[in-house]
Amino acid sequence: MPPLLITSENQIQRLNLLMKTIDQLQGLDISKLNTPPTPKAWSVLEIIEHLSIAYTFYVEKIDAALAKSTERTTENEVLKARAWQKIIIRGQRPKEGKRKWKMKTLRKFEPVFPNNLSQEQINETFEKFNQLYGHLKQSILISRQKEVSKTKVSSAIGPIVTFYLPECFEFLLSHAERHLVQIKETLDSLS
Repeated sequence: MPPLLITSENQIQRLNLLMKTIDQLQGLDISKLNTPPTPKAWSVLEIIEHLSIAYTFYVEKIDAALAKSTERTTENEVLKARAWQKIIIRGQRPKEGKRKWKMKTLRKFEPVFPNNLSQEQINETFEKFNQLYGHLKQSILISRQKEVSKTKVSSAIGPIVTFYLPECFEFLLSHAERHLVQIKETLDSLS
């Protein structure tokens, strides 16, 4: 299996595309945003809320990791993801516009919405997403000035999985890209 090479430049490009795509969804009709394709599936808004919920488990961990990282004395480097982390990241990342397999979501990551959301609640969902993923963008930018290739962060499921900070960013992006595919599938099924 080829190595998984991680650069902050690539991550920022992908994050910009992700945020632009989510921003464009805000212009959709409320029924498209709030209607799941099947009774057991999530609506577009629920997917966006799930992304926000999942990211909140990383905010303090990322902030703490950046705070304890020293200033960089060398140029930005390409990080090669470690074997176990590479498997986890690639398991999240969509391939050729498709999710590799469906995964059961842990209850703590599940979105809970009332049946009929108001426009204000919808706006809040998008604002929360933009704030959190804006934090991710700022964190990646800050990490360019820090020695983060050995700064560890435990995953949201606990210390059974740890990432170096660039691997953590890659995991979070791959997870979000996976759900962008799910959003596209949801919208396609509602058309």
